[in-house]
Amino acid sequence: MDENEIDNSEKLLGQINALLRSPRPAKADAKRPEITLHQLRIFWAVAHSDTLTKAAKQLGLAQPSLSQQLSKLEGIVGTRLFDRRSNQMVLTDAGNYMMSRAETVLRNMRDLEDGLAQFSGGRRVTVRLSGISSVLRVLLPSALARMHGKFPDVDFDIQDNAPADVLEQLYGRRVNIGLVASSSLAQAGVGFLQVPIVDDPMVLVVPDRLDLSKVRNANKDMRREDRAILNQSIQFIFGTQHAKRVEDWYDQMLPEHRVAAQCRSFEVAIGLVRAGMGVCLAPALSTVAGTQAFEGVRLYKVQAPPRHIVAMLPSQYRRLEPYASLIDALQEVGEAFRLPSIEATPPFLDRPAVNDL
Repeated sequence: MDENEIDNSEKLLGQINALLRSPRPAKADAKRPEITLHQLRIFWAVAHSDTLTKAAKQLGLAQPSLSQQLSKLEGIVGTRLFDRRSNQMVLTDAGNYMMSRAETVLRNMRDLEDGLAQFSGGRRVTVRLSGISSVLRVLLPSALARMHGKFPDVDFDIQDNAPADVLEQLYGRRVNIGLVASSSLAQAGVGFLQVPIVDDPMVLVVPDRLDLSKVRNANKDMRREDRAILNQSIQFIFGTQHAKRVEDWYDQMLPEHRVAAQCRSFEVAIGLVRAGMGVCLAPALSTVAGTQAFEGVRLYKVQAPPRHIVAMLPSQYRRLEPYASLIDALQEVGEAFRLPSIEATPPFLDRPAVNDL
């Protein structure tokens, strides 16, 4: 971060406060309170959260303390920054005006803090990552091994979380990098740089006994007991719009299916498939153990776009070590990674779904 950027940050924070300094007849000599960086961080977190409870969780604050600081900020500004609507916080015109300037101030302060870290006098640097299980399990170990020779003193804090939790941690600055599928977050991740790591194709996972390679009509070409397994879907609960698209896929491609189980982990879902409990639509990375697919299952291609695995991070980390080298290593591992054998799309599924996954 150069001196001009620091000056610009100071000027913006000064401009925000200068706009608020207006003489008050009752106390002409009283000095009006100024906005603090702490209050700006609270404002930013609330604006990016559905509720005050979530914002408080991101910042590690008690909700009454957060509400008090937000009220103080609105008192300094002299107008409401949020409309409270059915347990939601919606930015007012004044809030939207303040948001763009607050983001610049906070981004420049992060640049300053992270830039100064290189002068830390030899202290160990801890890189904090949060991501989805399949990426942490399959891609991250090789990336960290590549980094070790260049940064032997760097240590890592690695957390396995759902995409929404990863985003919360990024907003709350509890992690530096998030590893997720971009489709799982829609537009919620705006404000963070998204660096492509790998494309992860969707596959139909079935028990090894089900050979679908020549099935053109499931009702005619499959034994009754095999057809019963095919029509039992084991679904992963995303909690996002993606879940609805997965449900639509099953309804269109396997219209006679019933939901046999719902899981919060692809690995659990695939374990149920191995046990013969049904079939599962899953990203290929989640089927990998080491460099091979889990034993006891077959993987079939489906006509659906892959999920795009990205590294989400504040933009300044892309230029700052050791974060930049870690992102480079993840991209190299993603490019070199070879998925296990995936069989061709079964004839009876060789048609596009109405809605993409």
